[in-house]
Amino acid sequence: MLVRRGFLAGLTGLVLLAGCAGAGTAQGPNGEPMEALTVVTSTGEHDFLVEIADDDMERQRGLMHREPLADDRGMLFEFPDVAERGFWMHNTPSPLDIIYIDSYGRIVSIAKNATPNSDAVLPSNGPAAGVLEIRGGRADQIGAKPGDRIRHPFFAQ
Repeated sequence: MLVRRGFLAGLTGLVLLAGCAGAGTAQGPNGEPMEALTVVTSTGEHDFLVEIADDDMERQRGLMHREPLADDRGMLFEFPDVAERGFWMHNTPSPLDIIYIDSYGRIVSIAKNATPNSDAVLPSNGPAAGVLEIRGGRADQIGAKPGDRIRHPFFAQ
């Protein structure tokens, strides 16, 4: 009887933990799960929840026609190769900081406060495997600069 009670208590605990884990999961505007990402700068660690754009359609759509991002939100564009990149702000109504990242999670360059709705291409100025878009002005607020680190499972650590 004691063994059975212990088993039931353990099983109940697992069910409660599973329920709590799902309850705190953030979702993007289309119901997709968001992932944790950390920007490590000289001012500390800055946590974000990001949507993932990892296929051609998602990368092309990006943050077009969207409301301004909250301070702790962003979009991480994941590419299957490392190459020079160029992003634009076509149909993107609010300014963004566009952070180009190498395959090891180091910031290559930052296009700060990109002009909304502009078709001007903002180059990476170096090979990048990923691109992080955050609300315009946030990179300066957190002290992000080339050479700083991005922690996320996509990047080799």
